[in-house]
Amino acid sequence: METDDVSVREQLFHNRVRETIICVLLFTCLYILCYLILTHFRKTAEFVTDDIEDATVNKIALWLCTFTLSVAVCAVLLLPISILSNEVLLTFPQSYYMQWLNGSLIHGLWNLVFLFSNLSLVFLMPFAYFFTESEGFAGSKKGVMARVYEAVVLLLLLALLVLGIVWVASALLHDNMARESLYDLYEYYLPYLYSGISLFGVMLLLLCTPFGLSRMFSVTGSLLVKPRLLENVEETLSCTSFEEASLSRKLNCSSTSCWVKLNMEAMKREYQTARSKRIALEMRRKASPWQRNLGYPLAMLLLLALTVMCVLMVCFNVLELLFDETAMPRGMEDPRLGKTSFSMFGSLGAAVQVVLILYLMVSSVVGFYSSPLFTSLLPRAQDTNLTQIIGNCVSLLVLSSALPVFSRTLGITRFDLLGDFGRYNWLGNFYIVFLYNMLFAGLTSASLIKTVTWAVQRELIRAFGLHRLPLTVSRSTIPFRLLLASGLSKIQ
Repeated sequence: METDDVSVREQLFHNRVRETIICVLLFTCLYILCYLILTHFRKTAEFVTDDIEDATVNKIALWLCTFTLSVAVCAVLLLPISILSNEVLLTFPQSYYMQWLNGSLIHGLWNLVFLFSNLSLVFLMPFAYFFTESEGFAGSKKGVMARVYEAVVLLLLLALLVLGIVWVASALLHDNMARESLYDLYEYYLPYLYSGISLFGVMLLLLCTPFGLSRMFSVTGSLLVKPRLLENVEETLSCTSFEEASLSRKLNCSSTSCWVKLNMEAMKREYQTARSKRIALEMRRKASPWQRNLGYPLAMLLLLALTVMCVLMVCFNVLELLFDETAMPRGMEDPRLGKTSFSMFGSLGAAVQVVLILYLMVSSVVGFYSSPLFTSLLPRAQDTNLTQIIGNCVSLLVLSSALPVFSRTLGITRFDLLGDFGRYNWLGNFYIVFLYNMLFAGLTSASLIKTVTWAVQRELIRAFGLHRLPLTVSRSTIPFRLLLASGLSKIQ
């Protein structure tokens, strides 16, 4: 018996050590990757200064931002790793090399991501912001530690303020429970706060993702070579080159007249626009016929298929919510990997789920940065100050930490939430979940229809040359036969 107990304890110890090593290696790789990304966008002047104290403070804040961004990437990969791990264990159930991949490891990853994401949102990022803005208390000795003391005091005051707001909100919603658990911080107030943060993140995804799904077409189109209907590339390139040369001569002119000085900035903007247009036309001219006429349509069809698939899965989930209680998002204690597939189509369906989850995350980020409210946060290479970096890390962490709940609520996957992700209070409310699915399907369908119709209209107007009409002429008043005649003349 003692020998058996020792062997069991040794096995548990080895399993725990192996899981710890895997988690540390994964997080280290992500940390290095995120650090390279942040150093690409940071403003170098803030880290190479004569003031050693400011440089040290900025470096510490950058390390905290790197940690937060690494946690955000881990949160994005949670569901894909879990789904793919289940399919790998189903495919190789008796493989000796896959024994390290088990439910305990996946469950531990979910718990660590939940812990670190809330730690970053509640403590690390507010501390990083206060740390960079602090100068030390009046009368105290200047230095890094003086800034640390001021940042810690401000963080404690902020924590008291947030806990007071949470207590008031809980008192308004659950009067008796709030009074009885006034001192029960860990069991009641922190989960309540986490539930509110997750609800905010999921609502932000609801607003950003449909807009991002529609913006993905234009963003992808700007990266690819577009085919133009009835367009002579050589003629357009010659006109653009002539316009660029003319603007260049005007800018290089040695005239010092008042009119030239006042309009110099406007001419510079026109010159940059003409130059960008010329470069794009040269790329289109150098592109192969396959790349010009096949690459762009295939990319657009792929985006359209992914978007339509997301909408159809959400509509199917709405019907399931009406007739099947198991469609409600919920938490589970044991993932039971390798028992059964989480998709009715097997490994192919699981792969599609992973692609859709990642596609939704990319679309939400595109929609977030395309929103007028958050356009100022868009990072620029070697020109993003530390405050903007902190804001970007917080925003990405809010979006990514809500992605597992978002995907499960919409029915993109049937993999139930693990750990504390499934303890959110609002997940068991049928009306919230049902209304959320309806809003997502409606907003995404409306955005998709609007994007497709506008794109077709814009291409037809450009193809028939109607974009050259003066603004005083309404394009809607042009007869349809005149439109056809213009198109036939261009073809001939």
